[in-house]
Amino acid sequence: MMNEMEDDRQLVRRYLSGEESAFETLLRRHRDRVYGYIKMMVKDHQLAEDIFQDVFIKAVLTMKRGQYNEEGKFLPWILRISHNLVIDTFRKNKRFPTVDGGPEFDIFNVIKDEDKNIDQVIIEDQIHADLLKVIEFLPEEQKEVLKLRHFSGLSFKEISEDTGVSINTALGRMRYALINLRKLIEDHNIVLTQ
Repeated sequence: MMNEMEDDRQLVRRYLSGEESAFETLLRRHRDRVYGYIKMMVKDHQLAEDIFQDVFIKAVLTMKRGQYNEEGKFLPWILRISHNLVIDTFRKNKRFPTVDGGPEFDIFNVIKDEDKNIDQVIIEDQIHADLLKVIEFLPEEQKEVLKLRHFSGLSFKEISEDTGVSINTALGRMRYALINLRKLIEDHNIVLTQ
């Protein structure tokens, strides 16, 4: 029986050495947080379920190909996969819109959403892409805290537990991340408003 207190790094190592149950423990440990993050992004139970399944399939395939190298930081890695698959889903659905006539279906809501100013959507997407690029220039510790807080929705207590630092250290890293981010945006003349 596997120790529930075993850290993610050890579980990944055990899984990669052929112990399938180690991945099941990782899945159980992080299921709620990953699913909650996806559901918060897509706001649709069935779509969230589909993406959730894809996330763990992609994680397994990546690990089996020997491309997992996150130094034991499994949760941020799996949340990044989740984020990327949600974005891919949004892009795919924009290109190939579908109409799901479920019990709450209202064609006027679809029309209203489709009439949303496309320029505004493009600008928002560009702002998001620019911001993600700028974040990559931050020191690793600051980048990690910023992503966990703003993209994964973790509390500072959860960030503290996941990264192994005190809450004050996590808060300090966030503070410096925001200061440095502001400076990078000014230095590169990036406009983050519509």
